[in-house]
Amino acid sequence: MLKHLPTEVLQKNGSSPVHGEALPLVYLAEKLSVKKWLLVVPALFLTLLSFRAQAQDPEIKATTTPTVKTQDTTIKHIIDELQRITDSDRQNSNSIQALLQGKELDNISKYELIKSNIINASETYYLLNKKIIDLKSRTTTNNLDVFITSLNNPESKALGFSLSDRIVDLVQKIILKNKDEKGEKNSKIVESTKSIINSPIFQSFTSLTPPLAIANSVMNFLHSVSVNNKQINQKSLQDFEKELNKYVVYYTALNDANQKFEYGLNFNKDQLGLLQDNLFDHLSFTATSLKFAPPQKGNKPLSQTMNDYFFDFKKEKVVDFFNQLETKYTSKGKRIDYESLLRENPNLKEVNNQLEDLVLQTKRFENLYNEYFTLLDSYYAKVNNSLKIAQDNNLAEKSVIDNKQAEFRNLKTEAVQEIQASINIRELYQNTEKIKYRYRIF
Repeated sequence: MLKHLPTEVLQKNGSSPVHGEALPLVYLAEKLSVKKWLLVVPALFLTLLSFRAQAQDPEIKATTTPTVKTQDTTIKHIIDELQRITDSDRQNSNSIQALLQGKELDNISKYELIKSNIINASETYYLLNKKIIDLKSRTTTNNLDVFITSLNNPESKALGFSLSDRIVDLVQKIILKNKDEKGEKNSKIVESTKSIINSPIFQSFTSLTPPLAIANSVMNFLHSVSVNNKQINQKSLQDFEKELNKYVVYYTALNDANQKFEYGLNFNKDQLGLLQDNLFDHLSFTATSLKFAPPQKGNKPLSQTMNDYFFDFKKEKVVDFFNQLETKYTSKGKRIDYESLLRENPNLKEVNNQLEDLVLQTKRFENLYNEYFTLLDSYYAKVNNSLKIAQDNNLAEKSVIDNKQAEFRNLKTEAVQEIQASINIRELYQNTEKIKYRYRIF
């Protein structure tokens, strides 16, 4: 440590100092005044004591002197901290902006979904109503109706015979034993039989088969005549009834086919009527929510009311409604405020969320549409069965029956194709598929 003092010398055998070298402490002291010397000695003494204490105390010796930060490192630390804060703020700002953009995109998606659904629904209302009316008006086709009517007509010779002529022939052959009908009693029996057949009452039957009523009336007449006419015995009546029953069985089968088909058609029409009532209610709700004038039930049939309403409630008007709505919520920067639009028009969400019911109504119509063809298939099978009975009972030639069955098959195929083309269920199906009713908006 002494080498750091202001003066430093090396003494060798008491030799005098050499010029150019530092003076030893002894000589330095001689040059100082007594007063200054007294100030220097205590300072040196304290310094020596301090170094001795450090050498003797191991704890003090092991202590690391703390690093003192300079002005440059402090500034650098402050700059680094400011940069970190700036980066964090930028990151937070980006995150917030992303959230805001995400919310805006979500509102746009909601609005576009609602808009698309309601526009497509307006077309679905129109198509569903049109097809309900079309199917309600269906029985079969004109050609098929003519065919069935000819089979059911007692005067028709569609199968090569007329039931009216056959009954008169059976009366003459079995009841009168082919005796001359010029006899008063025989003549009255024949004339009365013809009168029953040609009765206006039977000619007015529409839902029931006239041949069955005629056969039953003729049998009752002959039983009543047999009471006072000994010529008509029980065996003759039984033989007549046996032959007549061959025709009765055929017409009963045909009548059963007609009645079940008519019952099925009426049930189908009733279900279509209920479906149209539900469609009316749903359309009224949507129209009111969109601030359109809803359809009004009056004294007119519902089908006419609905048809009249669709002259005004069109897809184009619904599109125009949304165009006006977007214009209303467009800012000066030509940007649509979708959040405000949805918040201030909650009815749009409600209409969208109710569209599932409209889709279910279209599916109900599809079921009734398919049931109609199932009904037609069943009818076709039953009519063919009645023709088979006519063949088995030898009422007509096999070739005649075969031709009638082929004719009926072709007419039925034409009827199916005509109805399918008229209603076009695929058009309704494709339009309904555009309604994304599974996505509810809250």
